[in-house]
Amino acid sequence: MQRIRLRYAKRGPLRFTSHRDFARAFERALRRAAVPIAYSQGFTPHPKISYASAAPTGVGSEAEYLEIGLQAPVDPEQLRVALDAALSPGLDILEAVIAADGSLADRIDASQWRIELPEVETKTAQDAVAAFLESAEVLVERMTKQGRRSFDARVAVARCTVTEEADLPSGAMGVPCAIIDLVVRQVTPAVRPDDVLSGLRVVAGLEPPVPPRVTRLAQGTLTAQGVIVDPLDVDREAAGIGGR
Repeated sequence: MQRIRLRYAKRGPLRFTSHRDFARAFERALRRAAVPIAYSQGFTPHPKISYASAAPTGVGSEAEYLEIGLQAPVDPEQLRVALDAALSPGLDILEAVIAADGSLADRIDASQWRIELPEVETKTAQDAVAAFLESAEVLVERMTKQGRRSFDARVAVARCTVTEEADLPSGAMGVPCAIIDLVVRQVTPAVRPDDVLSGLRVVAGLEPPVPPRVTRLAQGTLTAQGVIVDPLDVDREAAGIGGR
């Protein structure tokens, strides 16, 4: 069985697609593209698809990953093009590589996020982030499947800075817009960007007047130097430079 790993993006209005809805759309795309997907054994066979740390609903992403098992070998680039054409614009298949040994999930322990805060001054956001980082612990609450839980949002944050970029992908021109660059380690329970925003409210009273726009820029292994290594790097190296 051939295994293929895919990187895909959720962009624009399609960022409001839930993970369950994306999974349904992806399975339909597999059928439309006539992909020879492999199935599990048993009374209710399921297509062999494994997702890695899906982004929350309402959050855009440039770095979502999944793995599929195939009954017959295919060319990864041809597969990528066929699946991308079978999905709606905004759900974009960016890359396909033949899977090397090892688990995709084991190569992901951190995520990088971009949080746009329209109508928030950069200085206000900088002060709030400084107060957050100076705190040894920032307790926030969130409703989980186990009920309302309180946990430390500070412990998972590896980097949190405020940038001053003028070119905003949201198109929010003519108004202040603070942009937070956030790197969060994967812990249990998971700490999400909205938890960090809750923490900024707890420590500094930061209340964005309009909903923030959040995009996941990268996932992978966080190095000691603070760099996130793309989880597909190992697969690319195994296939050889330029080979897929």
